[in-house]
Amino acid sequence: MSQSNSGGPSGKQRLLNLTLASIAGQVGCLTLVIVIGAVFLGLWLDSRLGTRPWWTIGLTLGSIPVSLVVMLFVVRLAVSKIKTKNGRQQTTQPEETDLGDNS
Repeated sequence: MSQSNSGGPSGKQRLLNLTLASIAGQVGCLTLVIVIGAVFLGLWLDSRLGTRPWWTIGLTLGSIPVSLVVMLFVVRLAVSKIKTKNGRQQTTQPEETDLGDNS
């Protein structure tokens, strides 16, 4: 009557996979919000200043590095939280040492 979990991920692995999927979703949504915000701001500025399409193009292209920086910040923050949680749970295992070059 018991179900064997042959080949399926363990509980910790499943939790890690769900966490990584949520981080990917969060980064995707943030990127979308930044790019769409840049487009709307560019369209608004172009309509106010009569410079159609220059502000829209400039802000859209400028939103690419901004979204990359935000993506890097969010992912680094999430990874540091994951490492901190794993570090507290696995205090009985020895730390890896730098093996280096044996020459």
